Amino acid sequence: MPDAVYQYDVLVIGAGHAGTEAALAAARIGAKTALLTTNLDTVGQMSCNPAIGGVGKGQIVREIDALGGAMGLATDAAGIQFRMLNRRKGPAMHSPRAQADKKAYQAEVKRIVEEQENLSLRQEAVEDLIVEGEDTHIAGVRVRGGAEYHARCVVLTTGTFLQALMHTGEAKTPGGRAGEGTSSGLSNALERFGFRLERFKTGTPPRLNGRTIDYDRCELQPGDDEPQPFSFLTNKITQSQLPCHITYTTPEVHDLIRANLSRAPMYSGQINTSGPRYCPSIEDKIVRFADKQQHQLFLEPEGRNTLEVYVNGVSTSLPRDVQDAMFRMIPGCENAQIMRYGYAVEYDYAPPDQLRPTLETKKIAGLYFAGQINGTTGYEEAGAQGLIAGANAALAVVDREPIVLSRDEAYIGVLIDDLVTCGVDEPYRMFTSRAEYRLLLRQDNADRRLTPLGIAAGLVSKERQERLRQKLGHVDRVAHLLATTRSNGKSLEEHLRRPEIDWHALLEITPQESAAELAAIDPEACAQALFDAKYAGYVARQQTEVDRAARLAEKRIPDSFDYARIVQMRHEAREKLERVRPTNLAQASRISGVTPADIALLMAHLGAI
Repeated sequence: MPDAVYQYDVLVIGAGHAGTEAALAAARIGAKTALLTTNLDTVGQMSCNPAIGGVGKGQIVREIDALGGAMGLATDAAGIQFRMLNRRKGPAMHSPRAQADKKAYQAEVKRIVEEQENLSLRQEAVEDLIVEGEDTHIAGVRVRGGAEYHARCVVLTTGTFLQALMHTGEAKTPGGRAGEGTSSGLSNALERFGFRLERFKTGTPPRLNGRTIDYDRCELQPGDDEPQPFSFLTNKITQSQLPCHITYTTPEVHDLIRANLSRAPMYSGQINTSGPRYCPSIEDKIVRFADKQQHQLFLEPEGRNTLEVYVNGVSTSLPRDVQDAMFRMIPGCENAQIMRYGYAVEYDYAPPDQLRPTLETKKIAGLYFAGQINGTTGYEEAGAQGLIAGANAALAVVDREPIVLSRDEAYIGVLIDDLVTCGVDEPYRMFTSRAEYRLLLRQDNADRRLTPLGIAAGLVSKERQERLRQKLGHVDRVAHLLATTRSNGKSLEEHLRRPEIDWHALLEITPQESAAELAAIDPEACAQALFDAKYAGYVARQQTEVDRAARLAEKRIPDSFDYARIVQMRHEAREKLERVRPTNLAQASRISGVTPADIALLMAHLGAI
């Protein structure tokens, strides 16, 4: 008999970025939720870069916020530098990014979690899963010491802690983060219940004492003069910003690294797993881009009350003596003191083709995976998965329809569809280029796209609902004025279609009364109406593609469909369709190795059902 039994609707295991968003989402919907973590002092911890957002990632954070999530609010509260990337490109490419005070961010997330109704935060080490119904439905978890937590749904957000091993040179230490341990019980449990587990690796750079850096030898990188908040609930960023700095590697650094590649775990054979291609170690950069004489490094402060500096761009698992020598060759860092050495982490993940689009596992009903356990990298990707998994777990408890975002609705939809349809062969990172409908998915209109869905699901506060109502009214008013106000024989909307006409130029040719009315409307609403009008033609063409894809998506594939019956189909296509088990023809058509001819055969057989 267990020492104690606790009863909940939803359990969330792990309190990183995926786990906190999952638990908060489930609790907001009304499920009695418990968030279990091995250490309450690391809730919401930024294990690597103390920054949120960036290209593709910033759009995801705005979407998390539009659905009532915490990441944007915590970033606005703890941010120390804000920048809007890609301002010179079109609005679909604008991507917010913020440097955060690492400790302040963590404290803010923990405060939000502690204050959330329906949510209990508990320090527990989960060691096993409890599964019922001939191993077909989750029933809870067993924790160290013998106590049990029972629930209808469980969300696993284990990060890099499943059988984790840290590497610095030849030194190997069990653990998923410096100073913390690893978890083997859950890996064993997942394998016992038939889940495939594979290994990935990730890495982190050294941290330096800012007092010992010569910033006069580095390039200054300030924040934006008018910082834009992440959350749609934040009126304005009022805190002062801290500068970041840029320096570069040198040919001498590259020679040093080449001379020591045999001591680097990735090249000595000590690590044989894949790492993130788009965030490579400095060793990988030197090998893959052998002709480059220098690589850019960003010196980013970790907080207001510390001098610790994160060296973005020099992730490494080289031995300590090589790291010491390397920084003595980097301009501005010749006398810098290393406070924490860089290291690599190997960990288990579960290939995500074992999941449904809801992030529920196919093998065990009621069990959901979110975050790095699905083979992703990044706080933003983890938070997005956590929110969807937690929301769907809570909806499942009350037998309501799950949230499944399509690729034309959100970057989150692109992320999850890529994972469950295509799987991963390296840690997955979001980019704007992954979204074929990115003109529809601007960071500024995330609330217009997703908050109504959040309202329907019960994810969104009354305050957010009222904010959206007011904003939509402002956008509609601007759109009406643009369509009905004429200047030089054309509507203002027609003038905006000319590339050289921006908002200021438009106001100069607008009749005085209408110009005054436009100037009095909320600038954010004006900007959104401007983008809507300026890119209306492109958006209309993209909407045609969306409608075509929607027609394919309407043709559902039964869960029990037997692909072996399509004897005319190639073996490879049948095998991949059987493994992924797509829910509709649109998803089936995106599976790598499934051709249009295979889809035609599948359509024919579905038509005969």
